[in-house]
Amino acid sequence: MYEPIENHAVIGDLNTVALVALDGTIDFMCFPDFDSPTIFASLLDARRGGFFRIAPVLSRFNKKQLYLPDSNILLTRFLSDAGVVEIVDFMPVEESGHEHAVVRRVHVVRGKVRMQMICAPRFDYARARHRVEDGEGCVRFISSGSDATALCLRASVPLRVETGDAVGEFTLRAGQAADFILEQADGANSPSAAPDFVPRSFAETARFWHLWVARSNYRGRWREMVNRSALVLKLLTSRRHGSAVAAPTFGLPEQIGGERNWDYRYSWVRDSAFTVYCLLQLGYTEEATAFIKWIHARCAACNTEADRGPLKLVYRLDGSTYLPEQVLPHLEGYMGSRPVRVGNGAVDQLQLDIYGELMDAIYLHDRYTEPVSYDLWNDLSRVTDWVCDNWRAKDQSIWEVRASGREFTFSRLMCWTALDRAARIAMARSLPAPLDRWLKARDEIYRELHQYYFSPRRNAFAQSRGSDDMDASTLLMPLVKFISPVDSRWLSTIDAIEQDLLSDALVYRYRLDGQEGDGLQGAEGTFSLCSFWYVESLARAGKVRKARLCFEKMLSYANYVGLYSEQLGPQGKHLGNFPQALTHLSLISAAYDLDRNLEQFANSPEEDPIDLMPCQPVAAPPEGPPR
Repeated sequence: MYEPIENHAVIGDLNTVALVALDGTIDFMCFPDFDSPTIFASLLDARRGGFFRIAPVLSRFNKKQLYLPDSNILLTRFLSDAGVVEIVDFMPVEESGHEHAVVRRVHVVRGKVRMQMICAPRFDYARARHRVEDGEGCVRFISSGSDATALCLRASVPLRVETGDAVGEFTLRAGQAADFILEQADGANSPSAAPDFVPRSFAETARFWHLWVARSNYRGRWREMVNRSALVLKLLTSRRHGSAVAAPTFGLPEQIGGERNWDYRYSWVRDSAFTVYCLLQLGYTEEATAFIKWIHARCAACNTEADRGPLKLVYRLDGSTYLPEQVLPHLEGYMGSRPVRVGNGAVDQLQLDIYGELMDAIYLHDRYTEPVSYDLWNDLSRVTDWVCDNWRAKDQSIWEVRASGREFTFSRLMCWTALDRAARIAMARSLPAPLDRWLKARDEIYRELHQYYFSPRRNAFAQSRGSDDMDASTLLMPLVKFISPVDSRWLSTIDAIEQDLLSDALVYRYRLDGQEGDGLQGAEGTFSLCSFWYVESLARAGKVRKARLCFEKMLSYANYVGLYSEQLGPQGKHLGNFPQALTHLSLISAAYDLDRNLEQFANSPEEDPIDLMPCQPVAAPPEGPPR
């Protein structure tokens, strides 16, 4: 039995996260870091994956989940006539004096309830055996795999060991509680052994998240959703390294039963650069600066003679690039969706667009936070020179197609952005740069995009040179200031995107039956990132009422705690890795821009009414002859 992807919330400690299902089960967790092997993965194989479940023995309970306000502390509730039970789940952050721990407190609010706890870890993606040692105040799970992971489970109720798992059954009455702490086994002197550890770490963790949210400068509409998305982005950021993962999971399918199952537990330059932009919008300059330092180290080590570009498009959190893609054949996959992959073969692709997203983020950081340093500027100059020489190359672009390279519009657009932002930084800071060369290449890209990437037949910017297919990535054109949001060529491009890729307020990233495939079999859902890009494009074009309606519709697709996966299926089911950073950061950007435009247009003439009933009503059948 697999819980739907959307029936999950996440907790984390800025090193890793755990997915907590609505039924009280932690069914996915990598440990101790985002890109470490799993210890729980029943979300990907219900029998073999491993889990950590706390639930009433009787299953006739209604279940609810919510976050404590302005925090990443989760409350799972079981409600019945017999009683009400709450499970508080959180992971202490390092500032609280402890990390690499999952804390679960079970508390009965009303009645008397019989509970069961099963902790069944499966190490190294469920490939390694383990042994169990019971004693010294905890049950130890010790992996025999190459990862040599050891876990300690402490509990305030008696536990027993059954076939390698820790099991406990206990009865609680109103006002009583039971605590469970699963942590890295570091010896008997763990802070969690203290009798006041759970209430103290709870208070410190709550304080940490409350103070962090209070730093946000967003005061507009949809503040609750923006804050939740910001909390997600923070959870997906490595405190140690400053990098951010695209999502904390792998193997969750873009189509149930299909092969589009990828590992997103790494730091994409593109995704991280977008994250910097959103964090700067919200006033989180420390996190943005930490990423700039991380990317500076990548730039310092870049090789401008490399065939695939000076930078890799994706890195491990520590900056290494060893990401061999491999299949885990022993896992059946979420609802039978095979193959389950770890690692990511896209690391060896050429994706020219990453340089535009990177330079845009550095430009904004330079402008609003801290000027670029001498060493960073030297590295960026070398990268910019490389873009000048290579922007015409064919690549796999933002969607990482597994087909032969093409001359993608989006890649050319972001090369234009890279050259434009580099020139702006140099001029603003009077930095040494071959401006004539950079600006000449920038302007050449501009002319070519209008001449060769604009489809006369569709009257729109197409997916690639000479194509008539639409691609939602072009929605970034006005957002990066390549074209005016009210330019006639852009407005007709929006019309073409609506015709080909729009389903109500949901946007597909491209048509799978287009002129050239993406090298994969099967279908996929609508891409939530693109849906929020669409909202922002509408808002900037002055279509604020339509943008607001589409935005509100998109908000309705969030799960019950405000989280989004990568895609949405035909029935609104979540698909792909969960939660996805790109979706949440695009929500923030769309909310920010839409709120600003709503204020700007508040006293202006109304736009054309939104057509909520575009279809013709079915005519009534003609009346028959009189009797």
